[in-house]
Amino acid sequence: MNTSSPRAATPAFDSVHFRQALSQFATGVTVITTRLADGTFRGLTASSFNSVSLDPPLVLWSLKSQASSMPVFSGNSHYVINILAADQAHLAKLFSTRTEDPFSQVEFELSRTGHPVLKGCAASFECHNRSRYPEGDHVIFVGEVEHCEFSPREPLVFHAGRLGGLHVPG
Repeated sequence: MNTSSPRAATPAFDSVHFRQALSQFATGVTVITTRLADGTFRGLTASSFNSVSLDPPLVLWSLKSQASSMPVFSGNSHYVINILAADQAHLAKLFSTRTEDPFSQVEFELSRTGHPVLKGCAASFECHNRSRYPEGDHVIFVGEVEHCEFSPREPLVFHAGRLGGLHVPG
């Protein structure tokens, strides 16, 4: 079976148009957290999160190749994906900007491997940093979930450049 395909045709649109089209897809919002070798913490906001497999339990997220935190997340053995609840938009904003110590402004506990788990999230996934795949201007991280927790809550959603809630019937 031949799995290769010919190169895609040159797009008839620019990156601004592409970004606007992508913004029509509503996504959840996550904060990915990890612990550095010196004991400090690093976190970033990401809306590129998806399930991959139930057996083994795999999830993915992506990070821009040139991100300053790329060496941290590429080199660490574990990270935690925190899925934000609707009332946590402030966390999405806090971890999407360069703040000297965002962890001094949030409540968290440590996972069994010593990584920060943000309090009040809809779900969290503690992952082994299983694999990374460079694609385009991003790197796709695949995490093997070693532990997960959830608390059914209204999710934080990112759509058309805005953060908001999505009512989930109880």
